[in-house]
Amino acid sequence: MKVSIIGGGGLVGSSAAYALQCGGAVSHLCLIDANKDAAQGHATELLHGSCLTSDQRITAGDMDDVPTSNIVVITAGLRRKPDESRLDLINRNVNLFLSLLEQVTKAGLKESSYLVVVSNPVDVLTYLAVQRAGLPWQRVLGLGTVLDTVRFRSYLGKALHVPATQVQAMILGEHGDSMVPVWSSATVAGLPLEQWPGYSPKVANDVFDETKKAGATVIKLKGGSSFAVGLSIREVVESLAQDRRRVLPVSTLQQGLYGVRDVCLSVPTVVGCGGARQQIEVPLTAKERLGIQKSAQVLRETIAQVEGRIGKPGDQSTPRITPTAAATGRAIPRTAWQAGVAVKP
Repeated sequence: MKVSIIGGGGLVGSSAAYALQCGGAVSHLCLIDANKDAAQGHATELLHGSCLTSDQRITAGDMDDVPTSNIVVITAGLRRKPDESRLDLINRNVNLFLSLLEQVTKAGLKESSYLVVVSNPVDVLTYLAVQRAGLPWQRVLGLGTVLDTVRFRSYLGKALHVPATQVQAMILGEHGDSMVPVWSSATVAGLPLEQWPGYSPKVANDVFDETKKAGATVIKLKGGSSFAVGLSIREVVESLAQDRRRVLPVSTLQQGLYGVRDVCLSVPTVVGCGGARQQIEVPLTAKERLGIQKSAQVLRETIAQVEGRIGKPGDQSTPRITPTAAATGRAIPRTAWQAGVAVKP
């Protein structure tokens, strides 16, 4: 199983590669980056530790590696400029992502491969990838709220003084401000969260507030998320690679569940061989269900703005996107491929 990480020279991409090396579930890791030295440097260091982890091939490559890849992970993204609006940043990231996606499809993405989108805004970019990658929608997955869920569970464990591994809870909807905490089914060691000693509405509010601010907090403290997002990517990739059929809140194309369609956002999804094997609709409170529908509305409005600028696939009037440095062959500084301040990693 060969996994190629586009943006592998950056903070998120290299962390994902390290997490996958430690996991040992894939046989070949290939790091692709506009900054070839950074990709080669990370690949070299991973190789140094390979005798202590698992039997894997570790290389730095380019788009010629795409046709032989089973899973392609895209982590590349741009930082927010001073005084730049959220939509302007989204448009720049859309331009970069579509340039990379065009290169991926031209290189020859296998019909049996998977595309995992990590770049932000992840739900919008996943939707664009579903429309343009030429793969069945089940094989195009965004990281979605997997990272938010990981943070959520860890903060709950800390607040309730229990191991985070004993906490089961999910964040659904948008990977962004309209994310939805699903309190109604949250448990500790299989027991209802609301009945656990120490739980209270205040604890719940504080934990969710920490979760929503987690990305900005890490960016302020160290410049961007790396370890947790790398492990989150590994969770998705290994579930695909080994047909683990884990239920994960990945971002996928919605076609009616929870009253939502024609957007990509996170719902409980069985992830394994074939990609998104099943999207699960579970009973939610009226507030939780409304929250997911609000997320969908927010995303649909953003997608409409983006498509108003770039057009839809097959639209003859589609405006030409100004090529980014990635498309023209000019090197993009590695720091520019890391997650921006406004778009949470």
